[in-house]
Amino acid sequence: MSEADAEPPDAAGGRTEIWIEKYRPDRLADVKGHENIVPRLKRYVETDDLPHLMFAGPAGTGKTTAAQAVARELYGDDWQENFLELNASDQRGIDVVRDRIKSFARSSFGGYDHRIIFLDEADALTSDAQSALRRTMEQFSNNTRFILSCNYSSQIIDPIQSRCAVFRFTELSEAAIEAQVREIAVNEDIDVTDDGVDAIVYAAAGDMRKAINGLQAAAVMGEVVDEDAVFAITSTARPEEVEAMVEQAIDGDFTAARATLETLLTDRGLAGGDVIDQLHRSAWEFDLPETATVRLLERLGEVDYRITEGANERLQLEAMLAALALEDD
Repeated sequence: MSEADAEPPDAAGGRTEIWIEKYRPDRLADVKGHENIVPRLKRYVETDDLPHLMFAGPAGTGKTTAAQAVARELYGDDWQENFLELNASDQRGIDVVRDRIKSFARSSFGGYDHRIIFLDEADALTSDAQSALRRTMEQFSNNTRFILSCNYSSQIIDPIQSRCAVFRFTELSEAAIEAQVREIAVNEDIDVTDDGVDAIVYAAAGDMRKAINGLQAAAVMGEVVDEDAVFAITSTARPEEVEAMVEQAIDGDFTAARATLETLLTDRGLAGGDVIDQLHRSAWEFDLPETATVRLLERLGEVDYRITEGANERLQLEAMLAALALEDD
């Protein structure tokens, strides 16, 4: 490689890689934030007695990472030859279940008792595809193990759930995300302030992938990663801004509350759903009377439903602020 070819990575401080892949744990022991899940998975690996598994939980909590770590520990350097990953949201048809999965399950392999098929976003499969999957799981149970990943286990038919050991991945704790962010900052020689770390943890909302992406994006904005850089790059409103908007509405100052909302939507680029999510996450942390918080959550539920049904986001949020402003204490 010539010096010219080598310059871009050096100039970027080695930051041309995608950090969510660079820092994806290879082993179960390195998976953070799931102290109740990792020991059970390690036991399956140690005894080489792997059942069908179902990983259910929000995005960015380590489901895919855990599945790959299981495969790496079972198969070592041969893990990619014995691990088939499919994304059901891209390939939803029943043909995927009948063709690709069966082809992989039937193909010959040596040295191992079984192979692993990892089906990501399995809750996106149609009912017919899930029924076909159930039959395939039965047919190839002697040499194939399935790991299903989904956001909502309720969307998986009962016959499949009953065949799997179910692991529920919760949103990662603030401590787990902070530890990972600080570890990456040290490895990448990034100067990140304490308030910058707090901002990343807040913006991530339990999603490790979002935290790492936010850190990488903020790291190229300047020499220091602080809360200003994080909130700007992640299009996240500061908690105090959201709280001020609610307090203005409850105090009857609808004009000021509407102006704050306009700033968040127009100047900061937040979507209506983002505002609702932040209000919901922070509602009980606001310095508000309990009755006011209950009213806020009631209005949030109504607005979220209406927006989900196709109503205009801006109009519904303004209507929520107006209703709060008109409420009698």
